[in-house]
Amino acid sequence: MSDRVESVRFRRYAVPLPSPVNDAKVATGRQRPLSRIDVLTCEVTTADGLGGLGFSYTTRAGTPAQYAHAKEVGERLLGQDPSDVGKVYDLLLWAGASVGRSGAATQAISAVDVALWDLKAKRAGLPLAKLLGSFRDVVRTYNTSGGYLQAPIEEVKARATQSIESGVGGIKIKVGQPDMREDLRRLAAVREHLGEEVPLMVDANQQWDRHSALRFGRAVEELGLVWIEEPLDAYDAEGHARLADALDTPIATGEMLSSVPDLVRLIDLRACDVLQPDVPRAGGITPYLKVAALADHAGLQVAPHFVMEIHVHLAAAHPRDSWVEHIEWLSPLFNERLTIEGGRMRVPDRPGLGLSVADEAAAWRLDAVEFRAAGG
Repeated sequence: MSDRVESVRFRRYAVPLPSPVNDAKVATGRQRPLSRIDVLTCEVTTADGLGGLGFSYTTRAGTPAQYAHAKEVGERLLGQDPSDVGKVYDLLLWAGASVGRSGAATQAISAVDVALWDLKAKRAGLPLAKLLGSFRDVVRTYNTSGGYLQAPIEEVKARATQSIESGVGGIKIKVGQPDMREDLRRLAAVREHLGEEVPLMVDANQQWDRHSALRFGRAVEELGLVWIEEPLDAYDAEGHARLADALDTPIATGEMLSSVPDLVRLIDLRACDVLQPDVPRAGGITPYLKVAALADHAGLQVAPHFVMEIHVHLAAAHPRDSWVEHIEWLSPLFNERLTIEGGRMRVPDRPGLGLSVADEAAAWRLDAVEFRAAGG
């Protein structure tokens, strides 16, 4: 059964955070506090009256570039069969071939790709996880939003307790400050507060050199961390590989990489124990599935970064039991909410991603453009 794309709409939003947050990139002076998430949405409608919703995002900078690229290549979707997701993806890549296959260009395409997968699952009357071939209906989840560096340690501990009591299964806190001793003090306090049974992760946001990362890793081996995330520059695959080989604590990375070749290099070098691809950053669900399959073949865990609204489906369809990051920052953009209980996040039973944009989001909209087929 064939169909054709009749209209494509792109919208750009600035979704405010409840309050600004600081990670190690702020503590080291490399970035400013994060106060909002910029989101690019794509809505595809077809001649059969079906609709798909997808989105990409950036932090601090980049969404205007994504939006500009989407406006340039988006019209190529018109008249295409939306079920031919791979063909359409290739078409859009070639439409913007002169700017490459990574960064803002493919991140713009990711919003389209997610919308087409959403539509494909809706056509089948299935949640996306079921369309892909689900292994489970619930996935392990951990909270990050309560562990940022601007929060005093007592607040971090209180929010960790709130997260566990709300049904979240694990806690991640930020590290990577100029004074490593302060990181170690905060981490020890959280571990003592939570006890040894609660899964605990840390995230350095790329702020250490190789020697500092090794020193930190050796200092925290006895704490039984689930992983140390982004200890080094995101593109230092060799350094991550050496660190993963030297430490018992698993190493996690990959969230910042925006191309399949960069992620595959981490896999090939065994540069991490836990790969963290991000659908919007990596270019969409289509490339994510390729990378996740290679990671599984290599025996690596996969724990996708951020955008739990998409990643809950992909984690449920991955052979290995994955972790999904619980950050509620994008929740106000949508009408629906994810259910969390017993340490796990439940896959929505609605068709597709199970998402719709809330009317309240209109207050955050910055730009909008629509393309329609002739006569549509």
